[in-house]
Amino acid sequence: MAPRDEAELRAVYVDAIDSTAPGLYSEAQVMAWRSVALLPGPLDETLRRGIGLVSEGERGIEAFAVLHPSDRLALLYCRGRSARQGRAAALLDRLEAEARRRGCRSLRTEASLISRPLLERRGWQVVAPERIEIAGVSFDRFRMALALD
Repeated sequence: MAPRDEAELRAVYVDAIDSTAPGLYSEAQVMAWRSVALLPGPLDETLRRGIGLVSEGERGIEAFAVLHPSDRLALLYCRGRSARQGRAAALLDRLEAEARRRGCRSLRTEASLISRPLLERRGWQVVAPERIEIAGVSFDRFRMALALD
């Protein structure tokens, strides 16, 4: 992941929400969640300072994942057209290896209803459910952890 990728990463973020969130989230939740990518601020530090990887296809970036800080999976998003192709799993494999290389003994994240099943299949454990607000709209998500040793 490079600084020049930022606009395309934000586009992947929006596409992932638009293509996978309906059915699990209300229209108000989808609109609030996608606004995070469109506004300056919320993603800036994570995209600029995190340890990020991309999965590219013929049409550009199809998926990306970011550790920020190095013991936290901060972002994992995949375009709808590239979902269920193993891209997220491949990115997670590489980021988990990178976290181990940096001396992390575990990873943590806050998972959506979308990412929780994938992470559970990979051995992540729910630590606690939590409720947050994004743009004044309430969301349920899950604090999760993965032992790396």
